Amino acid sequence: MSKIFSSICLSLLALFMVSLALAGDIASTRPAQWAQSVDRQYNLFRMTPNLYRSALPDSGVVPLLATLKVKTVVNFLPEADSRWLAVPGINQIQMPYRTNHVDDAQIIAALRTLQTAEADGPVLMHCKHGSDRTGLIAAMYRVVLQGWSKEDALNEMTTGGFGDSSHFKDSVRYMMQADTDRLRTALANGECSTSAFAVCSMKNWFQSANLESVTQPAK
Repeated sequence: MSKIFSSICLSLLALFMVSLALAGDIASTRPAQWAQSVDRQYNLFRMTPNLYRSALPDSGVVPLLATLKVKTVVNFLPEADSRWLAVPGINQIQMPYRTNHVDDAQIIAALRTLQTAEADGPVLMHCKHGSDRTGLIAAMYRVVLQGWSKEDALNEMTTGGFGDSSHFKDSVRYMMQADTDRLRTALANGECSTSAFAVCSMKNWFQSANLESVTQPAK
């Protein structure tokens, strides 16, 4: 019986050592340009020196945000962050959306918001799990703002250890059909969408037309 027990213990120890070795290999082969883990509890990763991504935080993460000098939290959920974040000095921006109904205007608005916020200091963006909605914006940030290929951005999004890759089908579908050149141009030109017939574009056109009619001198 003692020999059997010893054999089992040795087998478990060997399995544990193999697991450690595999984990070390995975960590060592993670591309340096991918987001790097900061805190696994919150699925928090550093994408750039000024941009972080995570799952829905709670009040326990506030000291870490202070350490990271985060100045803005961008929330892609319909529920406000004021439930857990009530400290001065951190700006809260709420931009709820769903990946199964996302359009170019929402992507441009999110990327423009991140660009503007980063000018003031480090930014944290999050959704509920830190994988689907956050993952899509992170991938579009990589492609539109950092010049990554779609393939590289999708590879990081789906295999980077941010969550169950089966949740990414809507994000992958959007990315595959997105015209990144038009998104980049619209973002640079201050346009709200890639389409002149988008709701935000039509709204801006009507506002401009009304303003011109008001300021035009009477004949």
